[in-house]
Amino acid sequence: MPRDGLLSTLPRFSTLGALPRESRAMLDYDVTLAWASLLLLAIGLVMVYSASIAMAEASAHTGYRPWYFLARHAVFVVVGLLSALVAFQVPLKGWQRAAPYLFILGAMLLVAVLVPVLGKQVNGSKRWLSLYVVNLQPSELMKLFVVLYAASYAVRKASFLHAEQPLRQTLLKGFLPLLAVMIAIGALLLHEPDFGACVVIVAIAFGILFLGGLDWRLLIGLGFLLPIALWMMIRFAPYRLQRFTVFLDPWSDPLGKGYQLTHSLIAFGRGEWFGVGLGASVEKLLYLPEAHTDFLLAVVAEELGFAGVMLVVVLFAWLLVRAYAIGRQAARLEQPFSALVAHGIGIWLGVQTFINVGVNMGVLPTKGLTLPLLSFGGSGIVANCLAVAILMRVDFENRRLLRGFTV
Repeated sequence: MPRDGLLSTLPRFSTLGALPRESRAMLDYDVTLAWASLLLLAIGLVMVYSASIAMAEASAHTGYRPWYFLARHAVFVVVGLLSALVAFQVPLKGWQRAAPYLFILGAMLLVAVLVPVLGKQVNGSKRWLSLYVVNLQPSELMKLFVVLYAASYAVRKASFLHAEQPLRQTLLKGFLPLLAVMIAIGALLLHEPDFGACVVIVAIAFGILFLGGLDWRLLIGLGFLLPIALWMMIRFAPYRLQRFTVFLDPWSDPLGKGYQLTHSLIAFGRGEWFGVGLGASVEKLLYLPEAHTDFLLAVVAEELGFAGVMLVVVLFAWLLVRAYAIGRQAARLEQPFSALVAHGIGIWLGVQTFINVGVNMGVLPTKGLTLPLLSFGGSGIVANCLAVAILMRVDFENRRLLRGFTV
């Protein structure tokens, strides 16, 4: 199998003695990945409760119970952890075989969302399937399915992706099939609409394709097409242009389009270095919309200050460092699918975290993206826990190979 892109830059090793020193040093179990994820889940549990008390007490559908969102979020976390334990038992070969079928399942769920009798509309967006007890958000699961499918695709199409092949063959047999699939998935997401999820999923797919060895000339060509695609999305949905212009100066309309962002910035300003204290946020008292979901970081900033925000950022940074290191070692061990899955999970968590933090701080236009592992939302929490479990499975299989075991 040709080895290109990131994988082609890594040397082949057949024995433990031939591996570099840093690989031999990873023989002991690294608990930091698990503890960083658990700590993020714990912080999210506390902050979701703190951010949602006022809204839960004031809402009739919660029965005016202040612990309503805490109880539901705790259930989501437990379900996510149990799902992660099950997912960890599945070898990467099993995930590779299942990847196309999971992707088809995700596409079918995205179609089902748009069916009037099945989809549920909230705040003008139709992103959920009503399961009576809970709502399922297929776009969250689709992020994981795209990681697995794109990694599987890059491995299967490796002979058509590398730069040594004629550009025409790479374009027709390697690039265009995935591009067509991603356009179809993107169209479904934009129809909900869920522009944020569309951006994350496209970043995952083409990030993995690049790491899998895609000719850089095609990526440059794709870069030139992005402004055209952006113009078309704005042309058919003018509210996106309004979001962009308001993000540049939210104070020009602080009681209208800029209301959410201005209150997020006020929360950041009030927090200063060490915050006003846990539970003492003013913005969560029905001033800041979506305080327990998209704008949870603003409540963290207000109550825990710069120190709390930096703790969250450092924990996410460590997850990304570990994802890169695990993927790189899988590449050294000649496990291309595992390597691309690890890097794909890193791209997913990194891009989504970057967008959410940027939106909360006012440096990016407002998007409906949650903060992974922290924000309220059952589908997102379960999908994030599954992703971390699969990443840990890649690490587990790497260590078994280093010890000379089969996987």
